[in-house]
Amino acid sequence: MALWPRWVEALNLPESPLHLDTPLIQLAGSADEAERMSSLAADRPQSGLRFMASERLCEADPPWPQTGHGAMLSNLDGRVDPLRLMTALRRELRALNVELRPTHVINLQRLTAARGSRWHLTFADGGSDQVDHVVICLALGSARLLQPLGHDRPMDAVLGQVLELRLNHSTRWSEWPAVLTCGGINLIPIGPDRLWLGATLEPGQSADPSAVKALHQLNNLAPEWLMNAQIVGQWHGLRARPCGRPAPLLEQLEPGLLLASGHYRNGVLLAPATAEWVKQQIDNAMITDS
Repeated sequence: MALWPRWVEALNLPESPLHLDTPLIQLAGSADEAERMSSLAADRPQSGLRFMASERLCEADPPWPQTGHGAMLSNLDGRVDPLRLMTALRRELRALNVELRPTHVINLQRLTAARGSRWHLTFADGGSDQVDHVVICLALGSARLLQPLGHDRPMDAVLGQVLELRLNHSTRWSEWPAVLTCGGINLIPIGPDRLWLGATLEPGQSADPSAVKALHQLNNLAPEWLMNAQIVGQWHGLRARPCGRPAPLLEQLEPGLLLASGHYRNGVLLAPATAEWVKQQIDNAMITDS
């Protein structure tokens, strides 16, 4: 909440427009969850949280899914468009003269201190380089580089499927938040008659066709207008979930080798905080080396 508004302000330029759309509303799935939400909002009055009783949730058009237990409104939470974010980040990298190489690292090798740089990188395109600092952000591919160096940080694949739906009628979504969350599934309006719905939580790397039906039905909580919406787009991706450890994995594994990966479902959310952590580690190392 502290860093994202600053990132959006810095990256929001005419050639790469970027916006932070708020708020986020999370529907309570049970009376116990509603009680926890209410207590959290009462304990943190400055955090933009407010608990909404269930009777206030029936007024939107189209109507929200109904759990009967109220919801949490977070005025400071929301979303950024991921494709616009990548465009803005690439524009900023070009402006900072950062070299982008369209290849991947196939080998990471330690160098002796006497040879200067700590690490030797071998690229798939046949090139190589020697550097002082390496940041591993490879998610499920991290083990390929770390295990030969003696670092074991296993991660499981959790697949997520997303649907783009077209409603049978046009709506401006004026009474909807930027993100509505129900049972761990996000409903995100993206146009007058369009909605993103996702994502599933499926172990492994193969998409389950039956999971799409449960997603469209919102686990039996979908209102009629959502059930009648037409699927016009569908995709899936993999998240890296650390095994036996909380996400994400932020570690200095050895001098000049940082691991910043395994964010599971919070990669975009935690991107600014992760970048800040990486910068602090490198700055501290440079001070120590000097």
